[in-house]
Amino acid sequence: MAAAGAPGPAAPATVAARMLGVLWLVSVTAGSGGAAAAGGEDTLKCEDLRVGQYLCKDPKINDATQEPVNCTNYTAHVPCFPAPNITCKDFGGNETHFTGNEVGFLKPISCRNVNGYSYKVAVALSLFLGWLGADRFYLGYPALGLLKFCTVGFCGIGSLIDFILIAMQIVGPSDGSSYIIDYYGTRLTRLSITNETFRKTQLYP
Repeated sequence: MAAAGAPGPAAPATVAARMLGVLWLVSVTAGSGGAAAAGGEDTLKCEDLRVGQYLCKDPKINDATQEPVNCTNYTAHVPCFPAPNITCKDFGGNETHFTGNEVGFLKPISCRNVNGYSYKVAVALSLFLGWLGADRFYLGYPALGLLKFCTVGFCGIGSLIDFILIAMQIVGPSDGSSYIIDYYGTRLTRLSITNETFRKTQLYP
């Protein structure tokens, strides 16, 4: 009878060993699956970094136009450097671990189309020689300039109106270009609303 009951105590130990083996297999499988999921994540592109994770250089300004030297189609680009210990894909698509000295991407900035018309010259001509139509001749409006010349600036009223319009940059060159104004000087920025403008819902009490 004792020999027949000997296998009895060994059964619980066998079950426990099997359970430990299953738990170990499950943990190993979960760990490898998590590592695979982590490795499957795409590396962030450098241009998608958040503000504070990169530093961009100031654009190089052309002394003649007062616009960035590489301005094309109203857009220029400046080099940006990801912060040290940042890993991202550069503009070439290569995953790189940055030290703070490598260019990660080129950030587009807006620029203007200029064609040699100086804002300072236009304002000075309108102030001192506006009654002769010199400002309109300079900006490419010869008919209005001749009319102002013949009427002595519309008896002074037209000269005053033109001076205000030019000073406020409402009247510009006839070819549609922008005035040459110091890049870091005072500029007029016109705001407009389009279909892409975000409209915040008004909440009323």
